[in-house]
Amino acid sequence: MIALTGGDLILPDRVVAEGALLIDDGRIAAIEHRRIDAAGARVVDASGCYVVPGFIDVHVHGIEGHDTLDGGRSVARIASALVRYGVTAFCPTSVACAPDDLRTFLNQVRDLRVTPEPNAARVLPAHLESNFINPEFRGAQPETCLRTADDRPRDGAYSGRDVLTTIEQARPDVGIVTLAPELPGGIDLVRSLVAAGHRVSLGHSGADFDVAVAAIEAGARHATHLFNRMTPLQHRAPGLAGAVLAREDVAAELICDGFHVHPAMGRVAMVAKGCHRMMAITDATAGAGLPVGSTAQLGGREIRVRAEAAFLHDGTLAGSTLTMNRAFETIVSRFGGSLVDAATMCSTTPARELGLTGLGVLAEGSVADLVVLDRSFEVIRTYVGGQEVWVNSSARADV
Repeated sequence: MIALTGGDLILPDRVVAEGALLIDDGRIAAIEHRRIDAAGARVVDASGCYVVPGFIDVHVHGIEGHDTLDGGRSVARIASALVRYGVTAFCPTSVACAPDDLRTFLNQVRDLRVTPEPNAARVLPAHLESNFINPEFRGAQPETCLRTADDRPRDGAYSGRDVLTTIEQARPDVGIVTLAPELPGGIDLVRSLVAAGHRVSLGHSGADFDVAVAAIEAGARHATHLFNRMTPLQHRAPGLAGAVLAREDVAAELICDGFHVHPAMGRVAMVAKGCHRMMAITDATAGAGLPVGSTAQLGGREIRVRAEAAFLHDGTLAGSTLTMNRAFETIVSRFGGSLVDAATMCSTTPARELGLTGLGVLAEGSVADLVVLDRSFEVIRTYVGGQEVWVNSSARADV
């Protein structure tokens, strides 16, 4: 048994100052509103820290030089690195790629879901920022890999059907699929993917309000990095962003670095949808965790780390260098959210939207995936299933 004592516990509806949390057999056994000295327990002093549910990042391409499409053990290396930033579960995310590369990536996801790595974040079904996005809204996605659902092979190149066959062969390992519903066959693709059990996300899209609503009516329940690479919000033409904000049945991702989305717009989204319908994401690339000026890969293309984010050499914004502990901080310090709001967006909402029962919340009986943050939002300790998987060198000695 472990007793985390003296920290401020961020519960779903309030903050318990200087409370205590007991972990037993991988779950939260008790939450106390005072410090305790539990007999027989290993006591960990969390004084001056926040204790929050483990972060769940549903959109992350890489970290510390590792990209999900690097092959080999790239996804395992990402899982091991993410715990240093408080992530206890994540959806490995791909950019548009060839079927062979997609198959290699999904095989890694399957293997790590079946046999998790020790001292690593949980690997969830993948998020495919797929081949079925609008070329005009592709951002850093490789244009040569983009397809429509009903195209046919040409000049020996793979077709959209080939990509869908690869997805069909790995159904349990594909969670979220981002697509642009305005493309030929787009609405039918939404329906077929939803019927097959995938979570369809609207993004990298030029859809207007009416097409976006049609996609939602067809079963789309997710929006990829709200405001980024989609039709903008205007008062007479609400576009995809307006449809997402207006519909309660869609949950939205938000890159919480203060650069991809201005803090004022971040606050607008939080107020409009409520934090219970917002998911903080990093959209992190392999450049995350690397010094400014470093280079890394995003789906085989070189990116450069700048102070604000990651960029292709032509200046195209190519994902972030954000980590989840800093997303948590941004919500509190720049978006005007509370500690409870930040925990909801970084943990509770993604867990609920992905159907992860028992995760994403500090409550008696919940799985003991949790993070200890200092007042500067640095990660001090990370626990996955009640096991301590990361201890910062600055952590205090146990008392």
